[in-house]
Amino acid sequence: MHNKQDELIKRKEKAKLGGGIDKIEVQHKKGKLTAHERIELLVDEGSFEEMDIFVKHRATDFGLNKQHYPGDGVVTGFAKINEKPIALYSQDFTVFGGSLSEAHAEKIVKIMEMAMKLGVPVIGLNDSGGARIQEGVVSLGGYADIFLLNTLASGVVPQISVILGPCAGGAVYSPAITDFIFMVKNTSYMFVTGPNVVKTVTHEEVSFEDLGGAETHAVKSGIAHFINENEIETLLNVRRLMSFLPQNFMDKPVDTEFDSENILPDERLNEIIPENPNKPYDMKQIINLVVDNNNFLEVHTNYAENIIVGFARIGGMSVGIVANQPEVLAGVLDINASVKGARFVRFCDAFNIPLLVLVDVPGFLPGTEQEWNGIIRHGAKLLYAFCEATVPKVTVITRKAYGGAYDVMNSKHVRGDFNFAWPTAEIAVMGPKGAVEIIFKKEISNSENPEVELENKLSEFIEKFANPYIAAERGYVDDIILPKDTKIRLINAFKILKTKVDKNPKKKHGNIPL
Repeated sequence: MHNKQDELIKRKEKAKLGGGIDKIEVQHKKGKLTAHERIELLVDEGSFEEMDIFVKHRATDFGLNKQHYPGDGVVTGFAKINEKPIALYSQDFTVFGGSLSEAHAEKIVKIMEMAMKLGVPVIGLNDSGGARIQEGVVSLGGYADIFLLNTLASGVVPQISVILGPCAGGAVYSPAITDFIFMVKNTSYMFVTGPNVVKTVTHEEVSFEDLGGAETHAVKSGIAHFINENEIETLLNVRRLMSFLPQNFMDKPVDTEFDSENILPDERLNEIIPENPNKPYDMKQIINLVVDNNNFLEVHTNYAENIIVGFARIGGMSVGIVANQPEVLAGVLDINASVKGARFVRFCDAFNIPLLVLVDVPGFLPGTEQEWNGIIRHGAKLLYAFCEATVPKVTVITRKAYGGAYDVMNSKHVRGDFNFAWPTAEIAVMGPKGAVEIIFKKEISNSENPEVELENKLSEFIEKFANPYIAAERGYVDDIILPKDTKIRLINAFKILKTKVDKNPKKKHGNIPL
């Protein structure tokens, strides 16, 4: 009996070594952790329960019948993060370069299927050379099985992809379907075709880092939602993200303790908006003053910076924040900002996370490049996302809300629940100068002094229309509030909306303008 127990212990110890001590050392020399080390950093101490530790591949060609490693290059199981259960898999680069085989894929599919039944998030730690070439179409079929599960799980449980090494070819489409992607600088790579293929086909010379590195995907493509300096920082940030999320689509984010009775007006908010309506300011100043403990987890920090999205707590309640950024492109909506915002809004709506929308938007970015690349279609994605969302939605217009962009940014007309405005708000079809030049074109051109006439008409228009009062008279704005009272009003609004129930018409699914 003892011999059999000893044998089990030895087999498990051998399995945890993956490809062996030598390959683990190579992994460490690259500045990378092993599959098990990553799990230990990510999850609550002692909570990981491994599954399928003895699974091996079944291939026999190309000498694979003589190469068997327990686990077959991926560690799977269940654990807890912040005391909440999660499912995870961690690819082991020390075994066949983390390449995906039939058995490897089956382990991932099994864990995802169980996660959906249990209603727990799925976290994938990716570090793989791609499909195991020796297995041919069987490994490709394994990828397709995972893609299907990613798609079926979308909107059921949160899915997080952490890229901790190469992720190339068909492998990139699994992370692409998931909700959030983390990458590590100088370590992570994602591309459909590598630099050598690119050179052969297009004659372009490009490095791994420039083609598909973390900074490329964080700044240019928007594929990466978060990038960090190293693996440890990355895994700790995954834990931080999970603290804002519910377990599944039927669950709600957990509130934290917060003394909302003693919140005082914050006079600093009264000083942020400049006197000159065309002068920029940093919307993150407002965000940091209204969220709890200045704790704002920004998503897509370096991509489409004219719009800000991220998670925070307000009065202990988890919320998703969407805000225009006047400091970048005056806060206009363009293609990238629209898609970034739409994706985030839909995630929050899928998982019952209330939305706070901070508005200072002069409109959509004009120009042939935007029009020819489909700003109409892409702008409609953000509009669609806000219209479709049934979670609690609170809007604060801090300054400009012009034209169609006013409608899009969670206006009352697209089911905004509480819509507030600061006294500095300007709600109109367009900016005062453009409006005056159209409305009073004849008077100005026929005047003896057109410039003086323009200034006079402009002053009249600003006094009458560049304010929030007409919108408030119509009920399009529920209240005009002092900036210093914003946090108090937000806490009260989100508390009131806790019991909100709203539904969309029965259908198979809508047809978002992709």
